[in-house]
Amino acid sequence: MNTAAAPDATPPSVAATADPGSGQPRPVDGSHSLQSGPLLIASAVLVLMQFMLVVDTTIVNVALPDVGRELGFSTAGLTWVITSYALVFGGFILLSGKIGATIGPRRALLLGAVVFVTASVAAGLAQNPGVLLTARAVQGLGAALAAPSVLVLLTAINPPGPRRARALALYILATGSGAASGLLLGGILTGAFGWRSVMFVNVPIGAIVVLGTLRFVSVIPGQRQSLDVGGAVTSTITMTGLVFGFTSAAADGWTSPLVLASLVVAGLSALALVVIERRHPHPVVPLSFFSTMRRAAPLLAMMAVPAGQLGFLYYTTLVTQRALGYTPLQTGLALLPFTAGLILTNQLTPRLLPRYGERVVGSTGMVGLVLGAAGMAFALTGPATIAVLLLPSALLGLGAGLTFAPATGVILNQAPPGEVGAAASLTQGLQQLGGALGLAILTTVVTIDNEARSGDLAVAFLATAAFPATALLLFSVWGRRVQPTGQL
Repeated sequence: MNTAAAPDATPPSVAATADPGSGQPRPVDGSHSLQSGPLLIASAVLVLMQFMLVVDTTIVNVALPDVGRELGFSTAGLTWVITSYALVFGGFILLSGKIGATIGPRRALLLGAVVFVTASVAAGLAQNPGVLLTARAVQGLGAALAAPSVLVLLTAINPPGPRRARALALYILATGSGAASGLLLGGILTGAFGWRSVMFVNVPIGAIVVLGTLRFVSVIPGQRQSLDVGGAVTSTITMTGLVFGFTSAAADGWTSPLVLASLVVAGLSALALVVIERRHPHPVVPLSFFSTMRRAAPLLAMMAVPAGQLGFLYYTTLVTQRALGYTPLQTGLALLPFTAGLILTNQLTPRLLPRYGERVVGSTGMVGLVLGAAGMAFALTGPATIAVLLLPSALLGLGAGLTFAPATGVILNQAPPGEVGAAASLTQGLQQLGGALGLAILTTVVTIDNEARSGDLAVAFLATAAFPATALLLFSVWGRRVQPTGQL
């Protein structure tokens, strides 16, 4: 697809094409001719889109009690309000990365934003659990369409060097802080306007993204290539089967026919995925990414980190709202140390990486994640108070800010030439899958009743710490220092 074919084409001076050396987009005239003002606005629009997508993984957390009471959810069913979004997001992001490469990332982002906003309206109007869960799943589909294009467009419009580094720092900050910010924003909106407002807030934000993209973001033409529909279908079935099986096991037990069937289907689908990807010329899951532990370990680590982070935030809302009786707004405020810690270390990380390298900085961050979750477990062995939340939340935030940039840099820089986009999509997909699967495993292993006893919650946080501990082992042993190449 060429630029002329796009109805929203921009002047050739700001259009882009693929760089045959790196597989990354670059301006067709070889110069980054966008003025700094419009370029800054374009980057801000893209970062805002990423922030909105990540926020929606947790913005409903503090509203769950109100959602359950009004729509009649069971306790186990409420987890699907979170999981349905993350599952579809992670399941389809692999295929959507290829779709974006075919139709052009700008078009894919706009399509995803429109789908996301439309589904948000439907979720806000839902009158029963089925409609809400369906709308949340469609939100995940819109997020999957848009997310890979955000990173591709950011690197296309920002030249290598300080400008691109700043843009990526903002992207990582939006990704890392979005989950905690979702809790705060969800608390404010739920307390002031009710739970439906956490869905409707996406409408004005989405409108800004769409209008800003149309006005300021360059068109990048697509590249014709065969879509790996078989790989997308089998990868989605695998992920869905795993998450559904673990989530259902919490309520029905491991011997339930439905649970066993889900896990068997997931296993068979995973085998089919391997067979399909070995034969497809443009696989959604390039098996070369898993050919050695040096390549696979950072990807697996980035799957485990969100599992621990989402588990920590989920159980913290149970501590505040059930054990301490906090309002949704108070819950969001209680997690401000997490956000503050993440912002602080996110700003320091670009200075630390050239000196200490990705493995040292990333491993240090993962140590902080482990200490945050384990520290909360230790604190809850006594009476639950607001004081016990502050230090563990801060430790988790500090660790998150040190983790995402080094791990992402290692993954993208060791991707084979021409497959950086696939690596970005796979990284985002594994992050969403990790969050959904991790929460499903935790709610299966640890049962929290309505009384939310401190002892039970302490066990839950200790189990949560196992995920970043696994990530630490993988990354510290097999992570390696990135050799700058001028690419992402």
